[in-house]
Amino acid sequence: MYRIGLVDVDKTHFPNLALMKIAAFHRSQGDTVEWANPLFGKYDRVYMSKVFTFTPDVFDYYDCEVVKGGTGYDIASKLPPEIDRLQPDYSLYGISDRAFGFLTRGCPNNCKWCVVPRKEGRPSPYMTIDEIATRPDGSIIKKAVLMDNNILATDYGIQQVERIRDLGIRVDFNQGIDARRITPEIAELLADCKWIDYIRLACDTSAQLPYIRTAVDLLNRYGYTRDVFVYALIKDFDESVARIQELRSMKTVAPFAQPYRDFTDPRQIIPQWQRDLARYVNVKSIYKSVALEDYSPRKGFTFKKYLNEQ
Repeated sequence: MYRIGLVDVDKTHFPNLALMKIAAFHRSQGDTVEWANPLFGKYDRVYMSKVFTFTPDVFDYYDCEVVKGGTGYDIASKLPPEIDRLQPDYSLYGISDRAFGFLTRGCPNNCKWCVVPRKEGRPSPYMTIDEIATRPDGSIIKKAVLMDNNILATDYGIQQVERIRDLGIRVDFNQGIDARRITPEIAELLADCKWIDYIRLACDTSAQLPYIRTAVDLLNRYGYTRDVFVYALIKDFDESVARIQELRSMKTVAPFAQPYRDFTDPRQIIPQWQRDLARYVNVKSIYKSVALEDYSPRKGFTFKKYLNEQ
């Protein structure tokens, strides 16, 4: 029996799927698994997982084999198949009411700011919702957080969405759905699904705005009544501001602004205007009540100064 230590380098609010599967594998072998403690722990092996390239590394010393994985360390890193196909050990994060996973891997789009096509290639089937949401006792977990990057890009993905609807699982496709693929038939399917919070779309360029409008209109037509959450990449000033203003005019759209991250440059410095625009959009009490030009991120400074400088 071995003693295994785990390190979640990113330490976000979101559970690390790879570490949960590693925990499940080692516990199935009779090993003990715990969060690694560099001061008091003595381990046979430590796994360190880092998802994001911009996350600062951890330099704690462990007197044992240390296995580093995740896109933040190596874009090509993958779990061994005997670990990758396991049900995660949700007890690692104290999760009991929902399942996490991927139905498909990959994306057909080649967005230059996205690591997925380079890491995973074109979309392909990965797991079924039954595999992800079925407990060891055979019961179905009625909530699922799915991290597919383009679930509508394949017939297989659409079939899995239909299965989610039929099982009555509340779902969250937390990486966003491609609005360009929402036809009337797809809108009806999505509207028939149960959602943990809301449907998420992505609008990273102005060219996607007409598709967002059409998708929202179709979803509303088929009975979806919640706001639509829209990821919005913030990169070029004029284009980003105009896109945010257009999204703001859509009353049932709730955008979430994300400053551009260059995954090839971990030392990248995010411009202050991007930070200010993201805060304006993401703090809904400000976004819903204050015009962008009047937004004051700091005392004596309003966003109008950025606009006047362009």
